Amino acid sequence: MLFELRGLSWSTNKRTLSFLICIICCIHCGRSQTCTDGFTYDRRARQCIDIDECRTLSDPCRGDMQCINQNGGYLCIPRGLYSQPYARNSPRSNPEPSYPEESYPDRSLGYSEPFIPNVPPAGAGTGPGSGPSYPIVSRTTPCILGYTLGADGTCVDVDECEAESHQCNPTQVCINTAGGYTCSCTEGYWLVGGQCQDIDECRYGYCQQLCANVPGSYSCSCSPGFLLNADSRTCQDVDECETNPCSHGCLNTYGSFMCTCDEGFELASDGTTCNDLDECSFSDFLCQHTCVNTPGSFSCICPPGYYVYEDGRSCEDHNECESGNNTCTAAQVCFNFQGGYTCLDPLRCDPPYIELSENQCMCSAENPACRERPFTILYRHMDLSSGRSVPADIFQMQATTRYPGAFYIFQIKSGNEGREFYMRQTSNISATLVLARPIKGPKTIILDLEMVTVNNVINFRGSSIIRLTIFVSEHPF
Repeated sequence: MLFELRGLSWSTNKRTLSFLICIICCIHCGRSQTCTDGFTYDRRARQCIDIDECRTLSDPCRGDMQCINQNGGYLCIPRGLYSQPYARNSPRSNPEPSYPEESYPDRSLGYSEPFIPNVPPAGAGTGPGSGPSYPIVSRTTPCILGYTLGADGTCVDVDECEAESHQCNPTQVCINTAGGYTCSCTEGYWLVGGQCQDIDECRYGYCQQLCANVPGSYSCSCSPGFLLNADSRTCQDVDECETNPCSHGCLNTYGSFMCTCDEGFELASDGTTCNDLDECSFSDFLCQHTCVNTPGSFSCICPPGYYVYEDGRSCEDHNECESGNNTCTAAQVCFNFQGGYTCLDPLRCDPPYIELSENQCMCSAENPACRERPFTILYRHMDLSSGRSVPADIFQMQATTRYPGAFYIFQIKSGNEGREFYMRQTSNISATLVLARPIKGPKTIILDLEMVTVNNVINFRGSSIIRLTIFVSEHPF
């Protein structure tokens, strides 16, 4: 009997021990349950439920951003993206509505169907307009914003940079991140007022001598006579005398060098060779045209068509027409210009024009062929020095007859293909031909200068031409 009692006691203790072990295991299992980030374990529901960071965190979003709770996290989104306003015009005195506790399924392994939390309908409160103060966003997809459902049923990140759905400025660079993106500036730029602006590194003295700022970087260089060191920032002097650049003596200076000559010599224009003392090198104005050095002196010479004047330095035009040193016939007219001459043939007027004088042709208004032609063509000649300074007034044109109610238009009708000239009207009846660009000779230019007469009173429009022949000399005298 005693043995049986002892056996009963042992049996009872054994059952009690098993019960205690079971309770410990259950407690241990409950405490060892873990959830992914953004979820917490609900002991009562024995499952992981979402953490509403928008309610639990203090000011999770800054500025004009609205906090939107998501499964496993939250988003800060501009208010304009949602149809329901985030804030009321005035604070409400109504108490915060209470909502029934949600039974959140365990989504740690993904979503098999869209999940929409039970949100009480608008107006389901104790006061007018009561309800949640945050926008109600319907979850029509199983993925949070910034992700999309992939072909394998999992949520994959949306590359806003590749899809060009980002809001970065054109000066910024879009960098994709998990669930979103960031806007940044490339190296050598910094963000100023929402725009990426180049950093001017040259302002901070990165280079010893010369600095050139380039977009996103900078480049150092050295002045003549220096070499850039291996650090690409500092410069060192070049000893040019080591290469023997001078014909006699050489003196190195900081950033350059200087050549010296023995007695009886002078330094040439190249700065390295020594020549006999050349008086012509003292000044470019010793001779008007060409200076020729001679031992201990110099002489001046002039180009063909000119002779050396009494001062021994100036050049004077040789007038072949006055001296008779020309080849013009008796029927021709000799026209002298700087450095030469030309023989002008007698005037011949091309039909339907007829000769009005020795230098003017006329097209009669009675001739039907003259209806669309200038009334008169007057021939003029002038010479022009090569390389004359510009702008320069070189010829004047004026109406010789004035009619009541008429006005005049002056223009270059032809011959100005190189745009060396233009007309400047100086009064109602006159204009000046202006040389706008230097002309290099020898060259002959023929310009048709037109004067258009317009009279609206009698409905008249006509024109006259001055055919100006310009002989441009070869030398600038």
